[in-house]
Amino acid sequence: MRTASRKAVPTVSRRGEDVELPPECAVQQVTGLPGSHGYAGDFIETTAMEPGSDDQDTFWALTADLAETVAPDKRAMYISKTTDGGETWTPLARIGPSYYEAQIGEGLRNGFIVSPGGRSFILTTQKGAFEVIPTGNALSAVIRSIDGPRVPDGPAKIPLTKRPGEPIRANVALMTSDGSRLYLGFGYFDRTPQLFSYRRGPGGNWEQERAITGLPSEMDLLSIQFDDAKPVNPRFMYVGTGDQAYLLNLRTMHWARVDGVGDDSAIHGMTVVGGLHIAACWGVYNPVGPGMVSKVTSPSFLYHVTSDEAGPNVRAYSVDVDPARLNRAIVTSITGVYMSDDKGVTWRRINSLPEGEYRTAHFDSDGSVLVSGMPGTFLIRPFDEVCRPRLRRR
Repeated sequence: MRTASRKAVPTVSRRGEDVELPPECAVQQVTGLPGSHGYAGDFIETTAMEPGSDDQDTFWALTADLAETVAPDKRAMYISKTTDGGETWTPLARIGPSYYEAQIGEGLRNGFIVSPGGRSFILTTQKGAFEVIPTGNALSAVIRSIDGPRVPDGPAKIPLTKRPGEPIRANVALMTSDGSRLYLGFGYFDRTPQLFSYRRGPGGNWEQERAITGLPSEMDLLSIQFDDAKPVNPRFMYVGTGDQAYLLNLRTMHWARVDGVGDDSAIHGMTVVGGLHIAACWGVYNPVGPGMVSKVTSPSFLYHVTSDEAGPNVRAYSVDVDPARLNRAIVTSITGVYMSDDKGVTWRRINSLPEGEYRTAHFDSDGSVLVSGMPGTFLIRPFDEVCRPRLRRR
C-alpha cells in the first residue's frame, strides 16, 4: 500500500481575516489511489460499502483516470479498497477502455456497488452494466457483462452518439444485503428510463428477473437507495431522477412522489441514514417523515471564501450523515464542501479545503471525513472542537 501524505493548511481566509487552525487539523491529502495522479486522476467518483455493513472504515472506491493528458493505453477505471478509512488503498481491478466510453461523459456518474464479503462489484458505464470479480491481481480481474436493453431502431429526438443495437447506458445500481437480488437502471438522452430486477442464474451470472414498470418520469435515473439497507427484503426503494424523487413500494410495486421536493430537482445523491436526506440541483433536503422531506432554507448555507453571498440553492452532488453521530452531515457541491452539526438545519462551508468542485464524502468511525472532487481526495476533521476556525492573533 502507498500511504497518504499530509498537506498542511495552517490558515484559511474568511471575510478578509486570517483564520488559524492547529497543526493536528491539517488537511491530509490522499495520494495512494492507482493511476497517473494527473487531472482528476485522484478524484473518487463514488464509494461503496457492503450492503448493511456497520464497518465505516472498510469500503471501496471507483476512480476514473481518463484525462486527455494520459496516454490512451494508460487510461482506465480502477476499483480500490481501504480498511483504514481512506488513508491507504489497495487496487483490486483495472477496467480497460472496452468497458467504458470516455468520449461521452464517462467518469462522472457511474453506478458502483459491492456484494456481501467484497466478492464482486457491479459497475455501470456508457457501455452497459458489468460484474467485476477480483482475482488477487488488479490486472486480471474477471469482468462479465450483465444483459440489459439496447438502442432500438428508429428516429431519435436528438442526435445520438450510439447506434442501434449498442447497449444503452446503465446508471443506478442497488443490491439487497444478502446479495440475492440486484436492481439496475438504464437510459440516456431521449430514451425512456428503464429499471430491472435481477437474480443469480444457475451459472452464477446475473439474469434479468423482470422489468419494473410505471416509473413516473422520463428523465435519467441518477440515484437509488432502499429505505433500510439491512433487511434482506426491504419494503421501499427511493429513486432519484433528473427531475424528481420517487418512492417505490416493493410489496405493491406502486410508485409515489416524495413529498416536499421542488419541481425540476435533479436528485444527484441521497442517503437514508437518520432518514431520507437528498442532495439536489438546486437544494438540500432533510427528512420530515417516511417519504417526506423539507428543503434547507438557512440563509447561511452558501458561504464563499471571497464573498458573503448567501442562499439555500447550492448545487449539491452528495449528502452523507455520520451513522454514529446523526447530528453530523456533509454535503459536497459545485462550490465546495459544507458541514452541519445540527441535523442539517444550518450549514457552513469548509474553507480549509482547496478550491474546486467536490462530488463524494464518507464518514469514518472516528468522525473524520474523506472528501473527494476535482482538486483531489482529502481526509479532514471538521467536527473536532479544536479544529473549529478561530481568528489569528496579530
